[in-house]
Amino acid sequence: MSENGTMTTVDNVKNLIALAQQGKFLEAIERFYAENATMQENLDTPRAGLAALLQNERSVLAAVPDIHVERVESFIVDGDRAAIHWIFAYTDRHGRQIRLDEVAYQEWQDGKIIRERFFYDPAQRNGQKSNGQKSN
Repeated sequence: MSENGTMTTVDNVKNLIALAQQGKFLEAIERFYAENATMQENLDTPRAGLAALLQNERSVLAAVPDIHVERVESFIVDGDRAAIHWIFAYTDRHGRQIRLDEVAYQEWQDGKIIRERFFYDPAQRNGQKSNGQKSN
């Protein structure tokens, strides 16, 4: 906490990570994303607005209900910017075990994420490692 008793960006990032590790993805979005927040996968068109972010997350959870945080490699915070190195694991609709290694880059304002972009190799979602080999 800061000197005036408000949560710092570091505190918020730690709490966001804790919720995700508990599988509380929707709660994390509701609690830590601004009403006008955007979320972007690599170079895809960003999703905009809290309602759209929650709807997308519901769709992801319906498609891959066993998705979970395998681990958080690290995170850094610099002012109102943060980066989290996530490793997610799930079973895709073809029964393949997928590991998604990504970095989420976040911009925070007034205790909420206003912009987030995910950086990862899309080949991972097809059961391939970054070097083109099949993952386990």
